[in-house]
Amino acid sequence: MSRAFLGKRYEPLNMRARYFKIAIFTLWFLLLGLLGGRDLFISKINRQEATALRKARQEHYYGVWFQDRRIGYVSEHLNPEGRDIIIRQKAHLLLNVLNSTQPIDMRLNARLDNHLVLKTFHFQFASPFYKMKAEGTVENNRVHFTLDTGHSIIKDTVTLAAPPQLDINERNTLLEQLHTPGEKIKVPSFDPLSLTGREATVEYQGRKKILIQGKIRLLHQFKETFSGIRVHFWLNDQGRVIKEQSPAGFVLIAEPEFRAKDIIKPGKELLSSVAVPLSGAPPHGDVDRITYRLTLPADLDLDLDGGRQDFKGNLLTLSREQIPSKTAPTTNNSCGRPQSLRPSRYIQSAHPDIKALAASIVADETDPALQTRKLADWLYRNIEKRPVLGLPDALTTLRTKKGDCNEHAALFAALSRSLGIPTVIATGVTLYKGAFYYHAWNEVCLDGRWFTLDTTTNQMPADLFHIRFGRGDADQQIKIGAIIGRLKITIMPDKAQTDP
Repeated sequence: MSRAFLGKRYEPLNMRARYFKIAIFTLWFLLLGLLGGRDLFISKINRQEATALRKARQEHYYGVWFQDRRIGYVSEHLNPEGRDIIIRQKAHLLLNVLNSTQPIDMRLNARLDNHLVLKTFHFQFASPFYKMKAEGTVENNRVHFTLDTGHSIIKDTVTLAAPPQLDINERNTLLEQLHTPGEKIKVPSFDPLSLTGREATVEYQGRKKILIQGKIRLLHQFKETFSGIRVHFWLNDQGRVIKEQSPAGFVLIAEPEFRAKDIIKPGKELLSSVAVPLSGAPPHGDVDRITYRLTLPADLDLDLDGGRQDFKGNLLTLSREQIPSKTAPTTNNSCGRPQSLRPSRYIQSAHPDIKALAASIVADETDPALQTRKLADWLYRNIEKRPVLGLPDALTTLRTKKGDCNEHAALFAALSRSLGIPTVIATGVTLYKGAFYYHAWNEVCLDGRWFTLDTTTNQMPADLFHIRFGRGDADQQIKIGAIIGRLKITIMPDKAQTDP
């Protein structure tokens, strides 16, 4: 790191503001939580209820609100077809991202058997710079799917704890199973947007009075927790969702169709709405380390310790790195993370196009440290900096040459791994204009140690205002959602070693 960089932190960022794109993966990922059928839940539904649903033809609409402004709607149609049930859901949203309007459309069609067990699904997602289609079939507790981004085809299988059933906006099963406040059930699920399985815990919190659009309603309140993320929702006595609220501030409210579709303009800017305000004064001049005091939920599984980060109590110290100019080969050295050398669903490091590009960028260079610098420089210069609402897979980014920090991090990881350099995606926050924004960058293993780099802002190593909360591949970024609205960061005086 140059000696002048930390001391002039704000000047370079202001000069490069148009290049600086903050992570938005977590925000749009949580949007699917606004869909009543966002998860394919595994829960017991009695045959009487299944029979009633097969006979009924139901249609529900929900307005999507963000900070007191309707920004979209969700609809759900339920139709019987023989012994099966067809579920059709769609969502239309107008999001304000970096003060530009981003229209989002999502569609989910699913076929259920006579016990409401999922048989097939088709999911579509469209945003200005990204489109994807996913379709899958269920075989017992295994979901086989194909993801088509228009630039890459990904096929995979997710194994769940039991055959998945579809959670729709009629949730009578929860009222049947949970009667006393504090009672909980565990609900394994499959998410058709991220195409991952997870297990949620749903807790009944009793009947509560709640004000909804100027009216007081007496409803059943529930809390759903998955990966540390908490979603609250309220049901009426018939088991229908009346309101649902996500940690990012999105609210789903049952409304008539004409009202739910009354969208005039997008709401407030999303990223600044969930930014973490800065407490304490940033250091001036050349410093070797910065200590932060973090206020975090105690029950989260975060990756705060390791590499340049030292976490003790509630104090996190980041130390300046000195990336070696030359290194030894990294064969069979993964810094304790074998997955950092392997291709994965969204990090397609074994694909011929990825391998060919990496080889052409590094040319005859064989030193891993110098290879890393060449890859980082190529990415910064050749990927257009744009907020892209979509799954950040490396191959699609290579072909579109567009992306925010998520796409940069995914493509760099694929290129680097293809050369045998262990690489992970780091997720956390970074300082920008007086607040900490959610962000993604990379870490590479050189000479048996982890070093940071940020190809979105052209920093190698990343400055000491990059605070990591997680490491892994793109599908690990959901963990960041657990700290939205629950994180406080204070920059401590230079010599602070203990919590005052």
